[in-house]
Parts: sequence; structure tokens; C-alpha cells
Amino acid sequence: MPINSSHIPRSASGLEVDTRSPSPVLDHDVMLHALQGRATSGLSPYGLGLAFLDWSLHLANAPFRRAELARSAGAHWLRLMRAAAGESVIAPKAGDRRFEDEAWRRYPFDLFRQAFLLGEDWWAEATGPLPGVDRRHQRIVSFTTRQLADMASPSNAPFLNPEVIEASVATLGANFADGAANLFSDIAETMSGTPSGLGEHIVGRDLAVTRGKIVFRNGLIELIQYAPTTLDVAREPVLIVPAWIMKYYILDLSPENSLIRHLVAAGHTVFAISWRNPGPEFRDTSFDDYRTEGVMAALSAVTDICDGAKVHACGYCLGGTLLTIAAAAMAREHDERLASITLLCAQTDFSDAGELQLFITEDQLAFLADVMREQGYLDSRQMAGAFQLLRSNDLIWSRLVRSYLLGEREHPNDLMAWNADGTRMPARMHEEYLRRLFLNDEFAEGHFLVGDRPVVASDIRVPFFVVGTETDHVAPWRSVYKIHLLSDADLTFVLTSGGHNAGIVSEPDHPHRHFRIAERPTGALYVGPDEWLAEAGKRDGSWWPAWFEWLARQSSQRIAPPPMGSDHYPALDDAPGSYVREH
Repeated sequence: MPINSSHIPRSASGLEVDTRSPSPVLDHDVMLHALQGRATSGLSPYGLGLAFLDWSLHLANAPFRRAELARSAGAHWLRLMRAAAGESVIAPKAGDRRFEDEAWRRYPFDLFRQAFLLGEDWWAEATGPLPGVDRRHQRIVSFTTRQLADMASPSNAPFLNPEVIEASVATLGANFADGAANLFSDIAETMSGTPSGLGEHIVGRDLAVTRGKIVFRNGLIELIQYAPTTLDVAREPVLIVPAWIMKYYILDLSPENSLIRHLVAAGHTVFAISWRNPGPEFRDTSFDDYRTEGVMAALSAVTDICDGAKVHACGYCLGGTLLTIAAAAMAREHDERLASITLLCAQTDFSDAGELQLFITEDQLAFLADVMREQGYLDSRQMAGAFQLLRSNDLIWSRLVRSYLLGEREHPNDLMAWNADGTRMPARMHEEYLRRLFLNDEFAEGHFLVGDRPVVASDIRVPFFVVGTETDHVAPWRSVYKIHLLSDADLTFVLTSGGHNAGIVSEPDHPHRHFRIAERPTGALYVGPDEWLAEAGKRDGSWWPAWFEWLARQSSQRIAPPPMGSDHYPALDDAPGSYVREH
């Protein structure tokens, strides 16, 4: 049952939360945009139109470019004729699994496949860089055209997909009946807002089961202290700051792949922030509230419980960005409570933040602000739509084919259960971090203000351990690598196999994992990402043990485990607490 902020004693939180019902919105344009946002998952249709207008006007004024595209189209048609004669003229790109089934090699499906791939290839050429077109507009046009092409794939059509045809013959059409049942189930889930089919994974029973206590609670966070499992521990505890756009237990899934459990077993005292899942009453909660009532409040509790020991702080995704900003503000104020900083898939420079940045424009933010102003927050499903578009083949179309045309359901695992357990984002905070970080890149450029003064990463002197993942579509590893340009501190960088989530949830017994690691000492010359990639040797296995060893080197001594809580921060409840169960 969700806990209303009015149930939190005022003395336990400095966070100002408006628990009154939102006042009626009188601005009819805002109401209109909010209605449009529900139909578009929060994406602005106007930015898309402006991008295509920019591209089309410049293409209209480039007759020789058009002539070259016409020549290329003719060449693609000739290749298609060769494909019709039985020749293989084009293959799917690496990672494209739509046509892996052997049935796609048989006529006429092989021709359908190659015809589509040739058309996709031509459109990629046609929407490539064009002189004069705004760089962001060009990327939006290219990205959108690729999405439209993906929709037209023969793998999505039941009468062109040999896998669907074979399933229909084998089951006498039962696959379509099963697919219809799956569709109605998904519609019911969407309307109710409650994920279905994941009941076998229950938070506190199957997920987030590492033993611990809630030792602090305010209006925004619960702080979990995990019970020790070793006779002694490193003096310096670990504080984990997850992103507020996810439930923290991505790092405490099942016992076998729980990073937190492995970290405790390695002899560390571990604390983790569990963020509140905000409703409309949090509409005016700011980004700085998340710093003060989240990171700084947790840090005060940790240092009190651990008798003043310095803290190894670890931030995941945007939690790492928030942590770095908090650490920069601490450095400015000569606050020396941090022993080290670990960043997991966390960006500090957003100048090249990947395709997700295509959704962050002035037009998009204005549209999104109206959507959030009407409801007070951004719903998790509205955010999920943008993430799914980054990998539409895997996350949208392939799943639709499996669920609705083949009538199959993926067997839910712990990561899928976590992914279905979405969170909301307060309107003010969400707009602030999108505008100040993604759009204006204020932190990297030295314009990000905490209080009335700027903070910069170069003020941070403690060692960094930074992890990027090879196939990350949310925080591309070359963007994560830019911390090398912002900090002169000792920095160890790791590049691991996998994506934004699977690359981090990489337990030691996980098969087919590898990583690269290299240290840049304080004062060393800059090495670019491609040069780093060429020089850093590949190691088989998980990166977790390398991090545990690094933490041990940054720690001062081994001591008896501290008590669970303290006089000022007594244990309030068993982990995983109440906030993680809010929906």
C-alpha cells in the first residue's frame, strides 16, 4: 500500500511536499497538449515535423544529391533482380535477429527478406548527412525513417513471415487465438496500470531479499542498511545511489545475481537508497531536493552509523550523475566524507548522449512540460516508450510477433519483473534535469548551479571507478568515457559486455561475459576512447571481482561490522521497506 507523504513526520524530512489535490488547470492549451501526449507517449509531433521540413527543403535544393540517390536506387533495383534470380546480394546487419530462422532462406521468403533489406539500406543512404541540415534534425529524420522501415519489415506481416505461416499450419490457427488472448491481456494490463504475468516474482520474497533494515526514512527516500555476513568488514562503507527512474533492486534481484549480496559477501558494509515513487503531490519537487533529501541525507545517516568513516559512494545511471553533482558540491564546500566514487553507466557530459538525446529538444521539453503540468509527473510508461524505440526491433516488433502472431509468451525472469515495475518522475525535477543536463549540458560546461554558485567535476579529488557497457543505448560508453575530460583524479575505467542493465547485472558465474579495464593515474595524459579500446586487453568473466578488489585497495583497514542503525538512526523496518512497493 502506498505511503502518503503526510504519514512521514515533519521532523523526519525537510522536503516540502504539497499533499493537496492539484488545482484545476485553466490553460486550455496545456490541457490539449496533455491529451495529445497521452496519444503519443509524451513525444512531441511538432519537433518531428520541423526536422523533416529542414531535411526536405535542403534536399530539394541539392539536385546533384538527388541524382546520386536516383543512381543508387537504380543500382539497388539491379541487385533486387539478381536476388530474384536466386543470388544472395545483401545480409542483415550484425545484431539483427529478425531473419535468423532457416525458413527465411527459402524462396520466396528469401526474396522478401532481401527486398526489404535493400530498401532499408537505400533509405539509410537517403537520410544520411546533408550539408546545411541541423545535425539534430538530420539524426531525427534518420532515426524516424529507420523506425518506419522497421514497421514495414516482412517479419511483421503474418502472410510474409514463414515462421508464422508454419505455426499456423502446425496449430490449425491456434497461434492466432493465443495471440488474441495475449493482446486482450496486455490491454487489460495497460488499462489497470498493474503488470500481469509476473506474479511469481514478488518483491521481498523472490526479489530484493538480501537481509537488511530501513535505518532512515524521509519524504523522498528510505535508506537500507544490509546485514553483514562476514566476521569483519572494510572500515569504509558503500552507499549505493540508484537512478530515481528505476527501482533500486535492479542491484538486488535474485540472490544469485544480486550485486548487493555479492558486495556484502566480499566484506563491505552496504547501504542503498530506495527512492519514493512520486505521485502528483510531488509535482514541485526539484532536482536539488533529490540531492539534499536523497544523497546528502543518506550520507549523513551512513557516516553517523559508521562512526564517521569515509564512504565509498556508488551511483547507477542518473543516480551516478546526481552523485557526481553532489560530490562536486561537497568538494566546493571542503566536505571530505567521500573515500571514492563509482559510476555505473552514468554520464557526466551529455554533449553526445546517444539517440535518446533526439527526444530532448526545446520543442519536446515544452510539450512534455505541458503533459507533466497537467498530471504532476511523467508516467513510467511514457518514459519507457522512448527507451523501447532505441531498440525497436528487439523491444517492440519482435515481441509483438512472438506474442500476437505466434501466440507465445516469454517466460518472465527477475530482470523482466523489475523492468515491469516502473516508477514516475516529478514534473519539476524531470524538466530540470532534462533541460539542464541533456539539453544544455550545464554540468560539463561549468554552468550547473548548486545554490547560487557553479559546481564542476574537476574539483573532485577522490578516485573514480567508472563502468560503461558495450551495447548501451541509454548511456553510450563513449559518452560515459567523457569523465576523463572532466576530472584529473585517479580514474579506473571498465568497459564490459552487455547493455545498460544486463552489463551491470553480471554475476561471476554468468556465461559469455568479458570486460576491459585500465587505470589513468592522476596527472596522466588523455587517451581517447578508440585508442583506449585498442590498448585495453579483454578479460573473460565478470567485472564485479575487479571492482571488489579496487574497493579493498581504497579502504583503510578491517574492523568489526558496525551496528544496524544508531541512536540517531534506529532501525525502522525490515528491508526492502515500503517505498519500493509503491506503484
